[in-house]
Amino acid sequence: MVVLISYPEFYLNLIPSPLVILLEIGVLKMLTQPSLSPNSAQAYVGDHAALRLLHRVLMMYYQEGLNQADIAETFGLSTAKVNRLLKQAREQGIVEIRIRTPMQSLFDLEARLQSLCGVPEAVVVPQVSDDPQLVLEAVGRAAAQYLTQRLRDGDVVCVSGGKALSAVVRSVETSRRFDVQVVPATGGAQGRHQIDANYLASELAQKLGGTVHELHAPVIVDTAEERDALVGIRQISSVLDMARKAQIAVLGIGSVAPGTSTYFELPSLHEDDRRRLIEEFCGTGELLAQIVDPRGQPCAPDYNCRVVGIGLDDLRGIPLTIGVAATVTKVAPIISTLRGGYLKTLITDEVTARGVLEQWEQDPCQTARTE
Repeated sequence: MVVLISYPEFYLNLIPSPLVILLEIGVLKMLTQPSLSPNSAQAYVGDHAALRLLHRVLMMYYQEGLNQADIAETFGLSTAKVNRLLKQAREQGIVEIRIRTPMQSLFDLEARLQSLCGVPEAVVVPQVSDDPQLVLEAVGRAAAQYLTQRLRDGDVVCVSGGKALSAVVRSVETSRRFDVQVVPATGGAQGRHQIDANYLASELAQKLGGTVHELHAPVIVDTAEERDALVGIRQISSVLDMARKAQIAVLGIGSVAPGTSTYFELPSLHEDDRRRLIEEFCGTGELLAQIVDPRGQPCAPDYNCRVVGIGLDDLRGIPLTIGVAATVTKVAPIISTLRGGYLKTLITDEVTARGVLEQWEQDPCQTARTE
């Protein structure tokens, strides 16, 4: 933090001036006068004494590190008077406070994401490497710390599957046990236990010292009828109800692009499905295995209706929804989820954050084509 203390040249030179500064009830007022009369000159000398006192108070507080009580005792003032002088100095522009931290550029990115994209909170992680896996691990550590700092006994936490969530769970470290319940937000990905929502929920619960409730169903089935039959089973519907009532949701933001999307690796999808999702439905992102378009709206009803899990609208009732994504392949998916308003917090890396900001104001369909 840098504190700059500056005075108008009038105060420094101590010479007569058309500007007379009067200190009335601690408030500096500037009055324009053509010249100084004897009475004004006497007032000027008195004002100089008051301004000198103000200067000493500022030096002692900001440079010498004394507290307000000590300053008040030194000059025989009340603590309230000292507080008022400090406040008025800031208001008059005599004191300017600048905060400079080693990662100020990251904090500026977070502020821009919040103001431009409308997400209530953003966490931007410094770029540690050009290796996508190392970047993902760094974002996962930040998300794990963010989660444990906000977790409270009695909370229900629901999680999605995916590589980002796997990185989060691997990074969770805590010195205490939490009395929490962890549930998957969707069904599982058979044969891919490292990114399976049930596996990740179980691992997270074990690390936190909580209890897991697994959802014994695939994340996506072949037909909407199969999905309806599964969610009608009491053991499955009760877990989904618990996920909907969670206090915290931790979600990976998925891409809809061959080679980078775990969604496309699900056994229920085929090559023609991948083509339709991109070309016919203009899908740009995936959240809770639901495909969304560039504006964040569900866009692939033939596929979304087959997902066993909570819905996108259910996220709006969860107090804290944390979206985790890393690398530039997630720029378009992040934009989609932010436009949909599904997240309370976004955690990503700085290169991806810059990409989101650069493309945010572009036409949504143009954004989708560039990814």
